[in-house]
Amino acid sequence: MPRKKAKQQYCGVGGQAVLDGIMMRNGRDYAIAVRKTDGTIAVEKKVGPKKEKSVFSKIPFVRGVVNFIDSLKTGFQSLNVSAEIGMEDIEEEPGKFELFLKKHFGDKANDIIMSFTVLAAVILAVAVFILLPYGLSAFAGQFIQSRMVLSVFEGVLRLLIFIGYVTLIGFMEDIDRMYMYHGAEHKCINCIERGKPLTVRNVRRSSRLHPRCGTSFMLYVMVISCVCFFFIQASNPLLRLLYRLLLIPVIAAVSYELIQLAGRSSNPIVKLLNLPGMGMQMLSTREPDDGMIEVAIKAVEAVFDWEGYQEVVFGTETETDVAEEAGAVYDAAEETAPEYDAAQAPETGMDTDKEPAEEEEYVQDYDNEDDEILRENAEMEAFLDQLIAEELSRDDKRKGNRTDRTKEQSDASVRSEEEAGQEIEELLEHDL
Repeated sequence: MPRKKAKQQYCGVGGQAVLDGIMMRNGRDYAIAVRKTDGTIAVEKKVGPKKEKSVFSKIPFVRGVVNFIDSLKTGFQSLNVSAEIGMEDIEEEPGKFELFLKKHFGDKANDIIMSFTVLAAVILAVAVFILLPYGLSAFAGQFIQSRMVLSVFEGVLRLLIFIGYVTLIGFMEDIDRMYMYHGAEHKCINCIERGKPLTVRNVRRSSRLHPRCGTSFMLYVMVISCVCFFFIQASNPLLRLLYRLLLIPVIAAVSYELIQLAGRSSNPIVKLLNLPGMGMQMLSTREPDDGMIEVAIKAVEAVFDWEGYQEVVFGTETETDVAEEAGAVYDAAEETAPEYDAAQAPETGMDTDKEPAEEEEYVQDYDNEDDEILRENAEMEAFLDQLIAEELSRDDKRKGNRTDRTKEQSDASVRSEEEAGQEIEELLEHDL
């Protein structure tokens, strides 16, 4: 009987791809792992402040805006750290602007630069995804009289610009590698949340799509903005633009709540709503190589005790997990996971809800791809065995033929000697 598959459990770990590496975040702490030019992996851990979070970070919808800004700041800091690690072997003098800031602001210069970077990124995003579609729809208003049609036209333009942007930058070599690291990040988190040991083999077999993804979040923002702008109308063009700008925090807050719900809920309706976002991740992620997976594992292990988490949520490691980790092929067997006691959960903010046992799904231990690989290996082994047997048979025949030829040559030599002796005797008798 096939063994019972563990339900995916929310672990609270998130991350993002950086330059030749990955940032993994657990609560306020985060770690950046980067593959250096000499092939080694450098890991730098950042410990967040110990003070309590502000009350705004706990209020639903309001917390979305606060956490979004915090995530942007952490993301840019991680990119900066990864760039510094990658440029350690390259000597580069600081620019005039950087020297000016360090001269006048000292240690706070980096914080000021990061604040300007985040602000510039937000302004650029608003300009590309809000103002540009609005300007194009306003131009189309010379030919389209209906406000509703113009709102739909603006929403479609916004979605097309976003999809085109994600697709086109993927053709850049550096961004393509970041997409591969993005896939490695998702695979690691999926592996942990499925209760599998965090090994290269298990991570490689995990999905590169995850419901709690920044790409899905951005798609939620695009779709919700289309709905809001459709129903909120104004005759004055400047007033319509002002509405769009003022609604950005609201849209971000609603999108944040939806992405959190998508990462924690197994409700079929929630999964259905998350399908477009998962589809967008097909554009923003790539299948990573084993070296990238190793970098992702290092980043996770620096900030998260995944073994302790899995022991609490999924129970102790089974013999089947050990065999699978070693790459062995095992026979499917029925296993019953120990009951999870919510009281034993560590205070890490992870979700301790457990689905009823009767709702757990039964699946085969190996998916179709693994079965196909096993069949191909078996066919290859059989083919090689046949080749070896045929070669041994030919060797035996060649040895037999050589033996027969040697025997015939020996017999012919003996016969020729006897004939020569007889001729000599006949000559001697004739002479006498």
